[in-house]
Order: sequence, then structure tokens, then C-alpha cells
Amino acid sequence: MKTVTVAETKAHLSEILNSLENGEEITITRRGKPVAKLTAIAPAKKPLRSLAELRKTVPESVTPGTEVLSELREEQR
Repeated sequence: MKTVTVAETKAHLSEILNSLENGEEITITRRGKPVAKLTAIAPAKKPLRSLAELRKTVPESVTPGTEVLSELREEQR
């Protein structure tokens, strides 16, 4: 983990951001005491497929969902 002062952070922000993108953690100090810890943000997650694509992969049910729910309710009575 790299340690930099507030003044160094102001002067070399672009370089610090590059280091963060490369996975390095950086601690910022003021008067020798740590005041902040910087880490890179986790990469964005893959977006979900479209709903239409998802529906194509789900097999069609023989029994309608409303009937299944009604049967389950009757079982619990």
C-alpha cells in the first residue's frame, strides 16, 4: 500500500488515479497521520439479458401459474 500526503495528492492526482486503476491501495496522510484510504471501484457488473431473451430460455408451463397458486393455497388449508 502506497502512502502520499495531501500536497502530493493534489500535485499528482492523475498518477494516483492510474495507480488505483491498476489495483493499488493508497493512504492519504495529513501531518503524518492517515486521513483517507483510496481503492478502485469494483468493475461494473455485466448487464442482464433482455427480458425477451430470458423468456426464450424458460420452458413453457403446461399449467397456468394462477392454477398452481390456487392449488398451493388449497393444500395449506
